[in-house]
Amino acid sequence: MANPEPPLVFTGLKLDIPATEAAGFTAVAHSLKHVFGAMPVARGFKALFKLNQKQGIDCPSCAWPDPDAHRSSVAEYCENGAKAIAEEATTRKVGTVFFQRYSVNELSEKSDYWLGQQGRLTHPMVIREGQTHYEKVSWEDAFSLIGNKLKSLLTPNDAIFYTSGRTSNEAAFLYQLFVREYGTNNLPDCSNMCHESSGVALTETLGLGKGSVTLEDFNKAEVIMILGQNPGTNHPRMLSALEEAKQHGAKIISINPLIEAGLLAFKHPQKLKDVVFGAEKLTDIYLQVKINGDLPLLKCMLKLLVEADINSSGKTLDHSFINKNTANYDILLKDLEQYSLETLSESCGITLTQIKEATELLINHNRIIVCWAMGLTQHKNSVSTIQEVVNLLLLKGSIGKEGAGTCPVRGHSNVQGDRTMGIYEKPKQAFLDKIEEVFGFRPPQEHGYDTIEAIKVMHEKPGKFFVGMGGNFLSATPDTQFTAKALTNCDLTVHISTKLNRSHLIHGKTALILPTLGRTDIDKQASGNQFVTVEDSMGIVHSSEGQLSPPSDTLLSEPAIVVAIAKATLGKSSKVNWEELCTDYDKIRDLIEKTISGFEQYNQRVRKDFGFYLPNAPREGQFTTKNSKANFTINPLSDIKLESDEYLMMTIRSHDQFNTTIYGLNDRYRGIYNERRVILMNEKDIQALKLQQYQVVNLINYHGKTERIAERFIVIPYNIPSRCVATYFPETNVLVPINSVADKSNTPTSKSVIIKITPVVEDGNTILAKV
Repeated sequence: MANPEPPLVFTGLKLDIPATEAAGFTAVAHSLKHVFGAMPVARGFKALFKLNQKQGIDCPSCAWPDPDAHRSSVAEYCENGAKAIAEEATTRKVGTVFFQRYSVNELSEKSDYWLGQQGRLTHPMVIREGQTHYEKVSWEDAFSLIGNKLKSLLTPNDAIFYTSGRTSNEAAFLYQLFVREYGTNNLPDCSNMCHESSGVALTETLGLGKGSVTLEDFNKAEVIMILGQNPGTNHPRMLSALEEAKQHGAKIISINPLIEAGLLAFKHPQKLKDVVFGAEKLTDIYLQVKINGDLPLLKCMLKLLVEADINSSGKTLDHSFINKNTANYDILLKDLEQYSLETLSESCGITLTQIKEATELLINHNRIIVCWAMGLTQHKNSVSTIQEVVNLLLLKGSIGKEGAGTCPVRGHSNVQGDRTMGIYEKPKQAFLDKIEEVFGFRPPQEHGYDTIEAIKVMHEKPGKFFVGMGGNFLSATPDTQFTAKALTNCDLTVHISTKLNRSHLIHGKTALILPTLGRTDIDKQASGNQFVTVEDSMGIVHSSEGQLSPPSDTLLSEPAIVVAIAKATLGKSSKVNWEELCTDYDKIRDLIEKTISGFEQYNQRVRKDFGFYLPNAPREGQFTTKNSKANFTINPLSDIKLESDEYLMMTIRSHDQFNTTIYGLNDRYRGIYNERRVILMNEKDIQALKLQQYQVVNLINYHGKTERIAERFIVIPYNIPSRCVATYFPETNVLVPINSVADKSNTPTSKSVIIKITPVVEDGNTILAKV
């Protein structure tokens, strides 16, 4: 089998002092360097000037919303957005000669960064059992191969249909429609691995698995809490919203195991004030919590709020809101009585004095927004932690009013939209009934597999079929060696992709790579140039229209590929007129309008201004739970216990990275350059293990009595709580156990991995990396 992990090669580590502010002209320079290093100047400027503009290209990076008004006509994008454009709109190409030159095994020894830098895929490729190289295949033969395999399976449930969050609304809707007419709900997606915990927690407590705030709410908030999120790297345009909020008087509380530059200060490169007088300070109170210490911290804050309410004769909490809109308030108060402030303080790693200082802001203000990302969603108790966030907001009446609410900050640019379109293994009955009403076939009623369940099924039973609509499934998922075996067990694996990635190299007996148009590419169909639509983190649906010539005239759009697979599989028995749907995407949107509420006059509204908001009941103070109330919940503390030689590891992204896409080898804000195989450790822990800076170590996880090893990592002293360590994703995904998942959401616990650290010894000597 080819190598499922990045190669164990050091690239020359360099360290610097971590940054204390984000963005500025340095970010502009790096943005332009990436863009103009990937394409001619004219093409680069055209892409950038159309990025996040009306009738332009929606950024293929994160899902942070565009401003409703006052958006910059010069540069409504961030450094990471520019890097994403450079990655997709590059003029470098991976054609048929490339695959003749490199075998799959040879490619698997290349780094993820190298693979991504080779360019855009240009032709459909196939590799058959026993072959060493991919070779060109016609589109017709590729679709025939897929259709024949799907028709030959004993049951439709032997097929897995994965979706990445960059897939457009139109492609996602067609994809789930085909899959359900084929006969299965096996529609795992990247949400299963990131914000599934948010969806479960918010649905149970508020009735909707999405955030409740709008961008304008940030300018009306009095307090903004940011937990488990690094916006300077992962959602840089959020910094503009935080800066404006500060200028409107908001206080910011940041809660994170690492001190992140983007939470400290922001230098807006388009604002003369920032350029002349320096960066805007963002965080007022920074709580450097232990990994997975968020729940005891929040519970401590709840107790302090309740105490303050008693001392103020009921003037701290919003009792009018609580009595009218919530359930289980008395049960929550009773549960809080069992905890002591001192024990909770010790559990989270924050002094009681610091916690009281932060809570004082909550006591004295009522318009509170809480933001979070995967630092909260990838623990065993993630759903409970997010529900404790909701408890806090409900106590203060900070749901359903301006300047207040929940804000789960999502990564992929349309991951929320894909779920709205029906990419979900557990669809609601009302959605299935509507499909039957509109299309005339009865979709399957039983739930399908989520991502973790799909990996286990493919691992246990050979002969499956897997297709990935975008993404890099192998590198995004946990337990790399386990997942690799699952993929190689399949009879046929198919990846619909724009760029080469490691998932193409760890394949089934037969494998296909189907190259597709990207967000930046002009999509010309029979009725003319097309646009697609996406939904951002705050529920705004807007258009995205490619502006650049595609890298090859052989590429097909994602909707066209789905249509072709449907026709090859379902044939004339289908109830859907597939052919007409890929000639004019308005027709797809017409069907979405008939099927999904909130999309009334879809084609008309999405063409106006900057799109439209979907209905959001919690935003309006309405809760569509079973009891029509916002529900307080009881959330027990985590029971993670570390032995004396164990450490709690969280996986993180570098600044030169978006999800599994590696833009470069630098983590500029953290002062780490030219290397990714590093482990960030507390200085005291390094001394306790008798290690030293730059020493090479192996990282080992023993969950479920299975040994998992991530080899040859370089020790770096860093400001991180004791007994906590951080490593880059996906290099240490190999350590994330397939059976270690969040309660209720089944999300991998990539932020709570128990490891041991052992020095690498060669010829009886420990090793220091060359720097």
